[in-house]
Amino acid sequence: MRIGIVNDLPMAAEVLRRILLATAEHQVAWIAATGEDAVALCRQNLPDLVLMDLMLPGIDGVEATRRIMAETPCPILLVTASVDANVPRVFEAMGHGALDAVDTPAIGTGNPNEGAAPLLRKITAIGRLVGERGGAPVRPRAIETVPSYPLIGIGASAGGPAALATVLSGLPANFPAAVVMVQHVDERFTAGMAEWLGGHSAMPVRLARENDSPAPGTVLLAAREAHLALKSASLLGYTPHPRDYAYRPSIDVFFHSLVQFWKGEAFGVLLTGMGRDGALGLKAVRDKGWPTIAQDRASSAVYGMPKAAAELGAASEILPLPGIAARLVSMVSRSISREPVP
Repeated sequence: MRIGIVNDLPMAAEVLRRILLATAEHQVAWIAATGEDAVALCRQNLPDLVLMDLMLPGIDGVEATRRIMAETPCPILLVTASVDANVPRVFEAMGHGALDAVDTPAIGTGNPNEGAAPLLRKITAIGRLVGERGGAPVRPRAIETVPSYPLIGIGASAGGPAALATVLSGLPANFPAAVVMVQHVDERFTAGMAEWLGGHSAMPVRLARENDSPAPGTVLLAAREAHLALKSASLLGYTPHPRDYAYRPSIDVFFHSLVQFWKGEAFGVLLTGMGRDGALGLKAVRDKGWPTIAQDRASSAVYGMPKAAAELGAASEILPLPGIAARLVSMVSRSISREPVP
């Protein structure tokens, strides 16, 4: 991959450069010391990936991410001194389309590759995500009780936190459907994301646990670097299989398990994101006869996954982000009253 580095500290930029050049797979496209320079360089020489620091002189990494994704979209990995100390900024940048975040490898250890493994794993995962082709259903165990309420499955990737917050903010506290969300995000951020999303939701938002049952009026968020899937008609679980997916959890895996096991009515929603994860799964949901929604191009921070779904004919409706919650409320109301969803 051709990779751009954005960091105002010469030593940190040099560590990143050496780590990349020590691999056979990566090249350094350019190095920028400011957010403004990064935006300009992306216009002139768009890389396959940008390693973006958050703390920069002038415009910071959040604003630089926003401008790049608006003008010349490309994958962005946040690389900053302490991800844990900058969680609000990380979520804000992800809302603009950054894919993931990792701590800057240690500086001054004498070994430029010290601590490089997490960074290189993230780069590899993003490379696979950009080139991924979707996948086949997971096949866990079968069959228990039949739920009387609908289940809404929502998948998102780049730009997802803000999009999920927008959808949740439009759903009422007494919403008579279960909601399960799969967001591409590092496991270390999931607890903070659930808490943050809870601040935008009238319903409680919490991490999905092994053997949880989706329940009306509750939002469950995939919590681990494993695939969240239904393993029976009413129970959720985590599985490492398939292992060759670019991201765990995979939206495709969840949607396929929904089709395989859920006995009530269900709805599938695919929001902003890079790559194709979720498109094949959403098609399976629609083929089951259930309504499906994909976010439209204009309101998507990254129009990758919803575009793939639209091209497959996986979405029964393509809607702007601000209209998705109201449509879900209408769909669920009709489902509960046993009226056909138009």
